Amino acid sequence: MAKGRRIEVPSLSAIEDEIAATQRIGARVIASCEPEFPKLLVSLDPPPPLLTVLGNLALARPDAVAIVGARNASAAGRKIARDMAAELGRAGLTVVSGLALGIDGEAHVASLKTGTVAVLGGGIDHIYPPQHERLYAEIAQQGLIVSESPTGYKARAQDFPRRNRIITGLARGTVVVEAAERSGSLISARMAGEQGREVMAVPGSPLDPRAAGTNGLIRQGAALVRHAQDVLELLAGLPSLHVAAPPPPAFTPDFLEGPLPADQLARVRQALSPHPMPIDEIARAAGLNAAQCNAVLMELELAGEALSYPGGLVARCV
Repeated sequence: MAKGRRIEVPSLSAIEDEIAATQRIGARVIASCEPEFPKLLVSLDPPPPLLTVLGNLALARPDAVAIVGARNASAAGRKIARDMAAELGRAGLTVVSGLALGIDGEAHVASLKTGTVAVLGGGIDHIYPPQHERLYAEIAQQGLIVSESPTGYKARAQDFPRRNRIITGLARGTVVVEAAERSGSLISARMAGEQGREVMAVPGSPLDPRAAGTNGLIRQGAALVRHAQDVLELLAGLPSLHVAAPPPPAFTPDFLEGPLPADQLARVRQALSPHPMPIDEIARAAGLNAAQCNAVLMELELAGEALSYPGGLVARCV
């Protein structure tokens, strides 16, 4: 809770209702004081007090690596994420990510058989993005789904940094495959560094804006990794890297502090088309920068008004 914000203790009936709701979908609520609570999360200061989990809780083990990156990932970035996740899984590591489009989804799919954990921004029963409904079901059956939000809660844009803290907290290290200069993946990198975890980044072309964030992390001290073997060698022998991440303002823009301005929502709604369009064109038409436009598009997608497509394209739902 933010400083000065009042904390309300739920009633006994509300607690019982929440437990019953999770049990109806086959999930359970686990507290940080319980022996089964993920050990790496217990070490956080403070740890999340409660988690809702669905699937195989044994996968939330210390031998885990987070793989995160751009939603509008390139074909090369997607392949790197797939190959890295599959090989890390074969080496006995759990792969953790956020169920997002792009790099996250590729990492989950490649590690389904060996063990993957998906951390949600909304409630355990809120599938986002909707395009990953089938992947969600497969992870629930073969892997583990984790949420800090109550059942039935629909995530908002400002909930995802909190989710990112759990993604990195569940892993010994975080690999960023592709990330723009102001992206949620860089929030994850900063949080991993603050948690004393390894921060790793895959280099990319200086001509590709999706590599600007990862190249920047490497310049600031993150470990350069090319494939899974680099990750395994780093985790086996290197000391923890405390990366001097870019200044916090680059990762905590104003749109994360509260509800999105109504005028921004209206301008992006007007700019959207039933036909998929590149995000940069939508931002230009709405008169917003990339960070603002991405936040509004995420809010609209959560509300069922927009739909993301591969290649960084977004269309209005009709």
